Amino acid sequence: MNYENKCTEKDKLKAELDKYRPLSKDALKQIQEYYKIGLTYSSNALEGNTLDLVETKVVLEDGLTINGKPMKDHLETVGHAAAFDLLLELAKKGTFTEDDIKTLHSLFYSKIDSVHAGCYRDKQVIVTGADVDFPSPAELNNKMKDFIKELSELKQRLHPVEYAAMVHALFVNIHPFIDGNGRVARLLMNLALLQAGYNITIIPPVVRADYIRALQKSNHNDFKPFVNFISEMVYESQKEYLKIVKRLAD
Repeated sequence: MNYENKCTEKDKLKAELDKYRPLSKDALKQIQEYYKIGLTYSSNALEGNTLDLVETKVVLEDGLTINGKPMKDHLETVGHAAAFDLLLELAKKGTFTEDDIKTLHSLFYSKIDSVHAGCYRDKQVIVTGADVDFPSPAELNNKMKDFIKELSELKQRLHPVEYAAMVHALFVNIHPFIDGNGRVARLLMNLALLQAGYNITIIPPVVRADYIRALQKSNHNDFKPFVNFISEMVYESQKEYLKIVKRLAD
């Protein structure tokens, strides 16, 4: 499936959304809880987590475990939700730091593997189908510092949505953590969007194959397919967000 860059359409929707801002505290809380569940479910599902949307809601709202589901799936759910809460706090800032990235990963991963949570990997990784050589452990500190510096330059010249897509792609291509890189990448992408005044964007598991194909092309510095893909995901998420805001405003 071909995806298009919808910057013009997105900006029109953002302008319409801005008319409803600032949202009431009650409306904002409802929306944040809705997207905490939605983003946690979808981002985990993209990585093979077996909890469905309703089960994710039960785990987060009722603190229950789902019979027959792996404990790791529950821990990923609770951890992602904790990272989402930090995301909302970080969104109040104009940018993010390397320490912010480590903290997001630590919150997501600490209940799964406390030793490696928030720490760069100490061994080389090979991701099946990625067709890319990720930086060695010895290179990671410099690679991540270069990543943060590059983002500053990209932010100045790219549309905010294009910038958010590049944050995701460049981070995944470094793959600094032993696990959870995709989820942290999607959190960082959404952090960049929130800091630019856009709303949370969800990548539905149903388009996982398109998502992976576009991301794989970015491994070889062909970023256009991935930027276009994320552009359409933002556009679709904006349309849903506008419907929610209008409903809450009635």
